[in-house]
Amino acid sequence: MSPLLPGLGFLLLLLGCQGAAAAGTELCSSSPVNESAVCASVPSASQEQLLEVARGQRSPCSLSFGQLACAQGPWLQDLQDDFLLSLFSCLASKPSTALDPEYSILFFSKYDARKLLASLSLFSQQSPQVALSQEWSLVLLSGLWERMLREPGVGSPAVLLPWLRQGLLPLLPHPRLGPCLRAKRVSCQMFQLLVAALDGVYSQLSVEEQRNLYSGIKQFLTQPGPGQSCHSPNSTAWFRNFLGSFLEHATVEDLQLFGDEATLQKFARDPENVELVGNLTLLRETAQYYTLLLTSAPALPLASLPDRLLCYLSPGAVANLSREEALGVAQRLGRSCPWSRGMPGASLAPQELQVASSLLRSLDDSSPAMLAALGQAALGLSVSRIQENIPEEHLEAALPALGRVQGWRAEQARAVVNKLLSSGYQILDGQSLAQLGTLVGGLNSSTLWSLSPEVVLEALQLPGFAQHVDTLPSALKRILVEKVSSRVGHPAELVKLIPSALASSIPKSLLVFGEEKPNLQDLNSKPWSREQAAMFFSDVVKAEPDFNRLSQSVLQGFTCAAASTVGAERVQELARVMRKKKVRLGQDQLSCLLRMVTLQGTPQDWDTYPQDLLLFLSPSDYAGNCSQFFTNVGKANEDVLPREAPQRQQLLLEALECLGVSGTQISKGNAEILGWLVCELGEEYIRSSGGSLLKDLSQCGSFLPEQEEAIRDVLSSGNTTFGPPAAWSAFTLSELSRFIPVLGPSILQQIPKKALTTWLRNFAWDSHLSREELATVVGELLPRRHKRAEAGCPAELEITEAMMNNDLMNVAYTPEQLRACLRNISKENQLYLESHLSDVLAYPFSNPQLAVLKDYLHERYPDGYPDSVLSAMGPLLPWLSPEEISSWRMSSAATLAAFLGTRPPDSLASAAIKRYLELGNALNATALDAIGTTYVCLLNATQLKAIDPSSLKLASLDPSACSQETKNLLYQKAKEAFSDQHRLPAYYELILPYLGGAPAADLKVLSKDDVNMNVSTFVTLRRDSLMLLTPREVQGLLGVHLPELAQWQSRAPVRNWLARQKQSELDKLQVGLTGGVQEGYINLVTPKFPETSSAPLGSMATVFHLLPALLLSFLTVSILS
Repeated sequence: MSPLLPGLGFLLLLLGCQGAAAAGTELCSSSPVNESAVCASVPSASQEQLLEVARGQRSPCSLSFGQLACAQGPWLQDLQDDFLLSLFSCLASKPSTALDPEYSILFFSKYDARKLLASLSLFSQQSPQVALSQEWSLVLLSGLWERMLREPGVGSPAVLLPWLRQGLLPLLPHPRLGPCLRAKRVSCQMFQLLVAALDGVYSQLSVEEQRNLYSGIKQFLTQPGPGQSCHSPNSTAWFRNFLGSFLEHATVEDLQLFGDEATLQKFARDPENVELVGNLTLLRETAQYYTLLLTSAPALPLASLPDRLLCYLSPGAVANLSREEALGVAQRLGRSCPWSRGMPGASLAPQELQVASSLLRSLDDSSPAMLAALGQAALGLSVSRIQENIPEEHLEAALPALGRVQGWRAEQARAVVNKLLSSGYQILDGQSLAQLGTLVGGLNSSTLWSLSPEVVLEALQLPGFAQHVDTLPSALKRILVEKVSSRVGHPAELVKLIPSALASSIPKSLLVFGEEKPNLQDLNSKPWSREQAAMFFSDVVKAEPDFNRLSQSVLQGFTCAAASTVGAERVQELARVMRKKKVRLGQDQLSCLLRMVTLQGTPQDWDTYPQDLLLFLSPSDYAGNCSQFFTNVGKANEDVLPREAPQRQQLLLEALECLGVSGTQISKGNAEILGWLVCELGEEYIRSSGGSLLKDLSQCGSFLPEQEEAIRDVLSSGNTTFGPPAAWSAFTLSELSRFIPVLGPSILQQIPKKALTTWLRNFAWDSHLSREELATVVGELLPRRHKRAEAGCPAELEITEAMMNNDLMNVAYTPEQLRACLRNISKENQLYLESHLSDVLAYPFSNPQLAVLKDYLHERYPDGYPDSVLSAMGPLLPWLSPEEISSWRMSSAATLAAFLGTRPPDSLASAAIKRYLELGNALNATALDAIGTTYVCLLNATQLKAIDPSSLKLASLDPSACSQETKNLLYQKAKEAFSDQHRLPAYYELILPYLGGAPAADLKVLSKDDVNMNVSTFVTLRRDSLMLLTPREVQGLLGVHLPELAQWQSRAPVRNWLARQKQSELDKLQVGLTGGVQEGYINLVTPKFPETSSAPLGSMATVFHLLPALLLSFLTVSILS
């Protein structure tokens, strides 16, 4: 956390009073202090001792807090401005005592106000160095508050604001304002001044600080007692006066604590409050409620509503608008709502969709002028209205405007485009294609294939159209790229013509430049993947004298083969540029880069090299101290090392030794140094460190089962700053959101259902949690025992458009109720459900609810699902069977890609691929890309043999995890596919994924090309091929990676290969390899290898040690006989 703002700490301290139940109101008491009585038992400190402290000749810790408090006032004025920093550091290491609150009042009462403010300001700047306990925070509050109240005119902003803004105590305990401020007898007038001061710095606070302060404010305003709510008959600007910008953190339940509905409606309509809300981002549910307060009878004119609140209008609020009013609101929606700010792929949240749909129902006019005037509100057009109520000629006339609307759902775009095409709209040139704009996603794959390459090329060159293809499915992007590449003869021209939005869809084989010189400016302007950039990296680094001119995207294509051609010094220069441009490399790339930069010795300036290289070093290789080394390691990209990589635990052990951690407790400072290495700590560290590690652990991507159990134990203990689960609020869940998948039923069942519901309404939709993880929470809100469904669907649960736009729709139904209501759904709402199926299925339904939805779809489409349904099937996969898939209409590679994109299990994916091929479809490049590395191993020999090499050339597969037969077949296909590029440097990168099926003869040829093969690739080669390689050929293959082979010599298959080599030949490699055949030994080999097996070789050789004398005797006997 960054240092707190000057003055903020005092308010946090003030608002951080723990109630009587926690620390006792005596810590916040305003009782006068009897100095004689308090100091009677305190050993007095001399003026000389205080002067020695002031001069730095004596530690402040040598004097107790009581001695300082009881010293004479004039003596304290000699202390330096940094004294408080030293004093608070001393206090932080000691427990507070019962007398310390009175010592605090005495001590600060004797300080000169100006000197005190100067000292507090200095302390504020360095406060992160001091960790005061909550008890000490309250003790110091007691003295500072009383000292502030002694200032003349403290009730005026002129006096109060300097205390708040010039550096008072930056302490951040949990804000529990009520009992403390009650004990201090703070008036509403004073409290209003405090809120105004905090509001002035609100935007500079972290979210955590804002929430903590709001919690304290709320406590003050909801404490029981006469007049405590601070309502005034003279002003209705209550939100402005007593909440200010902190209203952003108020829930609906909070607002209802501040007053009854009539009072809140009166407050909501106050002009000052309306102006305030217009500049805030309220919680979703709060914004809806506030809007309801404004639009319920007697409703304010919609023209007076802040633009931000228009997004939360209820259907009833726009039901009876005139044409002009509806159009005006629609246009304001287009300018104001979060979904309409011109970002490609902007999505339409259910609430805004409901507002837009309700508005459009008020507009019977579907003229071109009206459609064009709607702007973003056109997203409220239902599929049925597009299909049935809008004439084709009106759609075509309004196409320029509709093509600029961001965020069309696929179903809407398909409805518009299909209606246009069926009515005679023709795409004859680039202009007619580009005119579709954002509706281009409505084109299906067959229509795109039917377009001539010239049409696609022309459209992509027109301003604005290129950005619209960014949101297309990958299968459609691939078709556009293939269209362009079919008319472009050179990679440089292809790179120039393909827009950035399609660059990642260019097959890597089309980026091999050969003798052609690449245009660096064009390459730098595109976002390449690591595999794509590897195709031309060698060409670029050889030709470019200044590596600073290379983009981050190009640099990530680093290959070992290219690096070995430019020399060690140039590689070091290249590495430094990578550090400056924050290039992220993979594990194999970093391993090679490390070897290259250390060829001439270990560098002393590691801080100028990519930080991720440190993951492969130890502290002894680093010029700085080990603490700095691990600080940098903690900031490196942890994803470089797989979770099971031994280097992770090795780095952790070295880090703990460096930091002197002998037990199992990790301090806050050490946790900061460890960075992501905290994620490697075992369960014993998590338990011993209590809640202090939770914030650091929340950054981890995943946990081991034993770590999850430890986290649950820590959280359920209640001994953390979050308290017991039964006391958690929606804000607590927001802070703990990354741990929600870990909580488990035992903790979830303890959390108040109100907190869970509020969290789901306001925070869950914007969290990183998956639908499945959210469904776990939803399951806790559903009844444990389901009652038998009534004969029909309850009226309040009828499935309507409004219900389907409610992102807590899943909480409203038991599975039985959902089944009954789906059976009774109206035709109109049925069409709405099916055109918004992907949106509805994105809600976190429980498994029993999903089973009901699956049954509904099966009944609705007994002969197979349409394409629009297939792409939304992800959540329903557990309820599908291969038998069902065998009846689907898998009509195109794009359809196959849409289904496989939902990541089905192997059995379903295999059935889908089989069905696709049964219908006569080919395994073209689009289909192969859809199958990808994930499912390529499911293809049988017949299917593999049917692949056309030209299609494989345009796909990106990696069969390294497949059977040996699959590897062998795909290698031969790949060799044929890339045969015209086998003499180019990029050939190795192209054939690399398929090398697991390469015969020995091809590997021997490859060993002459300086490919610098990684050892991780070498050990996955065909066993029979590997065994036939000589030491020199292995050296040729591995290049700079040859020394790493020694680390594998005790493991198969390297051990087996070594056993077949002469030790004298191995010694010539000079990398410490052993296990070869010694001179004087005979190696008898059975040269039989199973062609289709990748299993490790067994003992295939028997070595006999024949003494020369025995051999001579044997020969003599043979001759004589």
